[in-house]
Amino acid sequence: MAYGGSLFCSETQYCQPGQRLTLAKGDTDWVALQGAHVVSWRAAQRERLYLSPRNLWDGHSAIRGGVPVCFPQFNQRGSLPKHGFARNVAWTVGRSTVHADKVEQDFTLTSNAQTLALWPQQFEATLRVELAPGEMTLTLSVRNTDDKPLDFSGALHTYFAVDQIAHARLMGLQGQAEWDALRDHHDKAAAELRFEGEFDRVYSAAAAPLRLQEGANHLSISQSASWAHSVVWNPGHEKCSAMGDLPSDGYAHFVCVEAAQVMSPIRVPAAGSWQGWQRLCAEH
Repeated sequence: MAYGGSLFCSETQYCQPGQRLTLAKGDTDWVALQGAHVVSWRAAQRERLYLSPRNLWDGHSAIRGGVPVCFPQFNQRGSLPKHGFARNVAWTVGRSTVHADKVEQDFTLTSNAQTLALWPQQFEATLRVELAPGEMTLTLSVRNTDDKPLDFSGALHTYFAVDQIAHARLMGLQGQAEWDALRDHHDKAAAELRFEGEFDRVYSAAAAPLRLQEGANHLSISQSASWAHSVVWNPGHEKCSAMGDLPSDGYAHFVCVEAAQVMSPIRVPAAGSWQGWQRLCAEH
């Protein structure tokens, strides 16, 4: 079992400083320091995350795929750049811990001149990446170091790799409140979600884990109750073709299932803290 600093190199050979976590049985994570962004998770001899081959890897453009940390704003619900600034700036490597059967690595972003110019709020955010056999847990902690309340929204915007989106289905949200952002329509979630064309919906989070299935490829997806919502997204062919950082067929190879806070912000009192996690389990 090991961890260490290195360069993550994409298929197009653009490289970025990052951190690698490795288990003896072969599970690995790659985390780019830009955004504390998990760009690869291999479990049960399979890559579980989608990463676009059209990323710029310039150190500040948002990385498409993997697990972006959206903070302190979800999408365009506020005055900040889309999905906030955390995914576009460098985080620092924090505490590393090796256990008998797992490894943990912390990454930290502290308010600085760059963040304060966009958001006049003192804070410390930490992403803990925990790798165990067949399992990855991402925990975002937010500490308010200011003397005023801190309000934020955001997400762990996970891109799950699939061979063909048309064969994928997501289960576990049945009966949960559903907002279809494309039609601005409110309903209850079906027992099984399938993906034909663009899909962009926000759900009240379910207590039990969700299950993403595509043939023999199964994943269990759970999140802490401190995230109020689960977002499910795929751009579909038409929108994907207009996105410069995705190949025209990229939509066919991923679906996003996000632990999120969308409709109303989370408030952290002065000197207070908040924590939310998403746990991914590869099923054999």
